[in-house]
Amino acid sequence: MLETSTIEEKLQAAVGPQNLRVTTASDQVPGTLPQFVAEPENEQQLALLLAAANEAGMAVIPRGGGTKLDWGNPPKRAAVILSTAKLNRIPEHAWADLTVTVEAGCTLKVLQSTLAKHGQRLACDCLWPERATVGGVLSTNDSGALRLRFGALRDLIIGATLALSDGTLASSGGKVVKNVAGYDLPKLATGALGTLGVITRAVFRVHPTPRSKKTFSFATENFPALQQHVLSIQDSQLAHTSLQICCAGGGLPRADILFEATEAGINAQEEQLRKLLGSTRAELSPESTWNARQDLWSLSSAQAVIGKVSILPARTAATLGVLEKLALSRSFKWQMVMQATGIGTLCIEGDTGQLSSTVEQFRAEVEGGGGSFVILRRPSELASMDAWGNPGDAAGLMRAVKQQLDPKNTLNPGRFVAGI
Repeated sequence: MLETSTIEEKLQAAVGPQNLRVTTASDQVPGTLPQFVAEPENEQQLALLLAAANEAGMAVIPRGGGTKLDWGNPPKRAAVILSTAKLNRIPEHAWADLTVTVEAGCTLKVLQSTLAKHGQRLACDCLWPERATVGGVLSTNDSGALRLRFGALRDLIIGATLALSDGTLASSGGKVVKNVAGYDLPKLATGALGTLGVITRAVFRVHPTPRSKKTFSFATENFPALQQHVLSIQDSQLAHTSLQICCAGGGLPRADILFEATEAGINAQEEQLRKLLGSTRAELSPESTWNARQDLWSLSSAQAVIGKVSILPARTAATLGVLEKLALSRSFKWQMVMQATGIGTLCIEGDTGQLSSTVEQFRAEVEGGGGSFVILRRPSELASMDAWGNPGDAAGLMRAVKQQLDPKNTLNPGRFVAGI
């Protein structure tokens, strides 16, 4: 390791003295406080900074809006926070081609506002869009209820530029929706938690904003009845955009369905929905209904465990039943927002001393059915809990990819699956 003064000089040479500072308490990452914060002004400076840190053996923590720095495991090492705050431009919006090129530090709110000027949107409803950045959303693969209709971020991204740990700027994909070459790099980086490279810009396919939209909600007496309705809707000819289930321990389960179309089209969809539900009543709901996933974060206490559940949609009722039984035996509170895709957000609140064993028991039940439970937030007392669970047969392949792209383990060491 080089002397601190020499390291600082090398980092300053990469990004300029005005773009490098010593960290403060507000720059804390889980488990540690790095030495420096670098804010490069362009991709070239970012790449030079990475190369300098990599050569000096300094671990780099990429940071966008800082909304998800606690996701995954705490990093094993952290010396430099690499902020993308100044890479916040939208170089090109090819509205006629339904594509947009955007830098990683641009927030989702700014991007959506720009697209809206041409009646378009990025069909991604991520958490905290006012602060969450494009790079952060891609790195964490964050998506909500719109995923049902438009797919995950891997389906929306068509090109990307990554800065690798040795300073290489690698681009893949293109600027047209029908481009079929070079998809691997964007999809590889999506959801990798910044462990393979730092996303500097991305190219997305965009969609027209709907002319009109309405949300309907209905409740049932038990989980199996609600699951049956949801599966029937999924198997029907309804052209719904989103469909989610909201449940809490001791309460009636509820489902919300979103239609986006013309007024006439929505009226026709509403009529079909009511026929499909039979005696179960569907009521018109406000647009804020779709904030349910984000509300789990804002309404829960700091002592709660919040995680991402992935199951087969047909196992929704069984999974909710497991939660009810565990809650009765262990006396904890729980809430879940589950999308029709089988991906949901679960919040468990209870005695910290029992949370660890409760989470592990629930994870074992979910993994036994072919699903997974990834911890996104946990109390500081449970920092040592593994966030990811069993990686299965993919661990060896993921380690090989990490070794190829980041052989010195410079980027977010230890945060990803299997300690990658």
